[in-house]
Amino acid sequence: MILTVTLNTALDITYRVGALRPHTSHRVSDVTERPGGKGVNVARVLAALGHETTVTGFAGGATGRAVRERLADAPGVRDALFPVAGPTRRTIAVVDELTGDTTQLNEPGPQIAPAEWGAFLDRYEELLGGASAVALCGSLPPGVPVGAYAGLIKAARSVGVPVLLDTSGEPLRRGVAARPDLVKPNADELAELTGSHEPARATQDARRRGARTVVASLGAQGLLALTPEGRWRATPPTREHGNPTGAGDSVTAALLSGLIEQLPWPDRLTRAVALSAATVRAAAAGEFDRMAYEKLLGQVAVTGGPAAG
Repeated sequence: MILTVTLNTALDITYRVGALRPHTSHRVSDVTERPGGKGVNVARVLAALGHETTVTGFAGGATGRAVRERLADAPGVRDALFPVAGPTRRTIAVVDELTGDTTQLNEPGPQIAPAEWGAFLDRYEELLGGASAVALCGSLPPGVPVGAYAGLIKAARSVGVPVLLDTSGEPLRRGVAARPDLVKPNADELAELTGSHEPARATQDARRRGARTVVASLGAQGLLALTPEGRWRATPPTREHGNPTGAGDSVTAALLSGLIEQLPWPDRLTRAVALSAATVRAAAAGEFDRMAYEKLLGQVAVTGGPAAG
């Protein structure tokens, strides 16, 4: 079982409009609602790839109930969300059908009380007992300690469960120092962590700070991976247009599935780039266009190798 942790779960709402123009009213042509938050998206993609997955994190209020009701309809995903008093947040994506661009609005999330955080830690340690890998994903809701991910990494490492960390800012900096097996920052997050805007140098610095493996997401330029085995670069055949929400989460899912399946790094990165591009083509986060994914698998270019590490 792969465990995904989403401390700041969300109800993802996607609106589609003909053309998004500031300071005007818009007629929405389509609305979709999905259980969301980075780790929830990761879990849904993992389940679609055939992996048993459990979701944990916080859920509260009417929005939290909506998330759990919709999660019950996600095949292959087990709900182990922890109830809290505060309401789960919503995220709003507005897709401009004329340009293909997406505007994202993210609420902050519920206030987590110290007692709720302590009870969650007990539940997390129980779930680790049945986990083959764990993904720690996304932002921290108010009230959760900024070093939360560092503590969750140490707990997983203490029982031999490999950890992937996908967050940003100070939680990323503290999490990297706890020595996760893999971190997956985007270019901006990597630059904020290391102070370098040169990806090759920044990935080396991130490894020196504690991460065993760094896979940097460079948007349309694909992925750059620095691992103990070597360095690889994987690039998509074309730039995709659509809804990018969840594309990075599909990368996380691909890397986790590749870890569990013990795939060589070029195959893991090929899967990650293809899944990410296929997610951009899908209607909502946590989904991917399977036909596009299978086609893209044969079109991703991977360079590098063990000698480059």
